[in-house]
Amino acid sequence: MIPQILILYYSRNGATQRLADAIATGVVQAGGEPLLRTVAGPGEPASARDLMVEPSDLSLCDGLIMGSPVRFGHMASALQQFWETSSPQWLRGELQGKPAGVFTSGSSMHSGQEATLLSMGVPLLHHGMLLCGIPYTEPAIQQTQAGGSPYGASHVEHGRGPHLSEHELQIAITLGQRVTAAAQALKSSREQGLI
Repeated sequence: MIPQILILYYSRNGATQRLADAIATGVVQAGGEPLLRTVAGPGEPASARDLMVEPSDLSLCDGLIMGSPVRFGHMASALQQFWETSSPQWLRGELQGKPAGVFTSGSSMHSGQEATLLSMGVPLLHHGMLLCGIPYTEPAIQQTQAGGSPYGASHVEHGRGPHLSEHELQIAITLGQRVTAAAQALKSSREQGLI
């Protein structure tokens, strides 16, 4: 009964991918299996490391965590295009009742990270997913001088490049743990016929 958590992301310069890796660590620590998947932008080659997302990944996962760099307060167009093809899965309710989370990266503190996190939740809510944030009981949320918010994990470059700060790393791991724990509880309840 190991929950499979789809970590769907787009990364151009590596920071969002590093967050995805940290989230995957949290998924494993919580007893889940991370499924790292990506999308390619227009005219870009596919990822050399992770598989391209397939629509079937949505039906197979027990939870989903999505990440994108900041694009004027929204997700990257490659991710948006993927969601625009997901009407068949939406009509069948393949993500309904599954937990979700979001993460992002940006070049500066006021690059639009929280707007991006909130806007990424919109297609997930349309699919009937249950959004998980990060509570203030996570010490790194209160201590961070860079990325991280109650809405999701994030990275602020500040000229450091894609390297995550200690707090950004911990917040990303916590997000992976929280979504996995929720997925495990919901999966168990469904299998027992409780929901």
